[in-house]
Amino acid sequence: MRRIMAATVGVGVTLLASIALAGGAVDERGWINLFDGTSLEGWKPAEREDPGTFSVRDGAIVAHGRRNHLFCVGPVENANFRDFELKVDVKTEPGSNGGIYFHTKYQDRNWPDKGFEVQVNNSYRRDPRKTASLYKMEDVDASPVQDGEWFTMHVTVWGKHVTVSVNGEDVVDWTERQPPSPPSGMPRRLLDSGTFALQGHDPGSTVYYRNIRVKPLPVLVDYHVHLKGGLTLEQAVEMANWRRMKFGIAENCGVGFPTTNDQALQRVLDRLAGQPVYQAMQAEGREWVKMFSPEMIAKFDYVFTDSMTFTDQRGRRTRLWIPQEVEVDDKQAFMDMLVARTVGILNDEPIDIYVNPTFLPVSIASEYDTLWTDERMDRVIEAAVRNGVAIEINSRYKLPSEKFIRRAKAAGARFAFGTNNGGSDDLGDLAYSRLMARRCDLTRDDLFVPKPDGQKPVQKKGLPK
Repeated sequence: MRRIMAATVGVGVTLLASIALAGGAVDERGWINLFDGTSLEGWKPAEREDPGTFSVRDGAIVAHGRRNHLFCVGPVENANFRDFELKVDVKTEPGSNGGIYFHTKYQDRNWPDKGFEVQVNNSYRRDPRKTASLYKMEDVDASPVQDGEWFTMHVTVWGKHVTVSVNGEDVVDWTERQPPSPPSGMPRRLLDSGTFALQGHDPGSTVYYRNIRVKPLPVLVDYHVHLKGGLTLEQAVEMANWRRMKFGIAENCGVGFPTTNDQALQRVLDRLAGQPVYQAMQAEGREWVKMFSPEMIAKFDYVFTDSMTFTDQRGRRTRLWIPQEVEVDDKQAFMDMLVARTVGILNDEPIDIYVNPTFLPVSIASEYDTLWTDERMDRVIEAAVRNGVAIEINSRYKLPSEKFIRRAKAAGARFAFGTNNGGSDDLGDLAYSRLMARRCDLTRDDLFVPKPDGQKPVQKKGLPK
């Protein structure tokens, strides 16, 4: 720690296989070991500092001695990590100070100039910033753990967001401002990309690091962005750039919306052409399959829909977000109808993503956990998996539930992140999506990637007759 004075399955599998051949051990959930437990292979200390500060003992890297930093220089990601999860098991002796750097760069002496430090300090009195602090960005004044006990530090960097948890409990959740405001004297404390480093702070400190593993993450994508509420395409592109994300701009297509035919679809594509965004089609209602040609639909990067608009058992067009259009005389019967409509959509309509999943009308939304039984969840999940439809983790509505996501993951579902924004103020944070990804241990192979031309649902499945 510096003294006080001073965000396709095949692609994922291929990548992990190449990493394994290059020397990083990969487990079944995409975690890659950066330390072999026996040597400092793949790590390099600052050459102009004390060479004896770091050693390996009993399966751990021991930092004890005069100031030095040990930089990751191994083959995984060419030691250049942008979006990732990092887990390190740490133990401290009383009065010790240490740290874990990310987005840093090798230098042969002094405190690292580039990147961020996650503090390791349970009882070092000369520095008030305690374990899990994102040093000088979001500080913690009381350590969540004690000396002499192993704990797991979990750091996630995705887009403009950094979270730090200790033993599974979130301690820091920080978002870089726009424009960034690094601390005085630390102009390179900016989210970017770089390697990791472990800190040896001083001769009086002894810190142990073991089980160092990383999970590289794909670029954070919000697949469900609308140009509405005054949000322009130019503003959306600018926002995606500074958030270190990619947006999918979705046009509402169907009954009750301006886009109702192939000519209108072409105007949407022309407007988005050449922009660094995905071109998405939100298929509205159940009539959309009769309104557009397969050739025009296939020009979009992906198509999504929800089960919020359908014809109920009395033949009435129902939109679940409009209370006046929803009648729930019998909750169980209503749920059975909703599940049946959802499964029918997943079976029949050529879509890539099921969005706003498990949404309930306001009159019964408070009973979500009771009404979405295991059997009902599994029927929807089975239909999504069987039809190759990804399930959105929606940050606006905080849907579906963690239980649903875990069941879907176990069944082999793929997931997409989305906001379904109302304008610019609620766009691009994806807090719920990111939280569920961490809690449910999602990897890049669990996440949706748009299909190439020739493999799109409308090309493989066609439109229903």
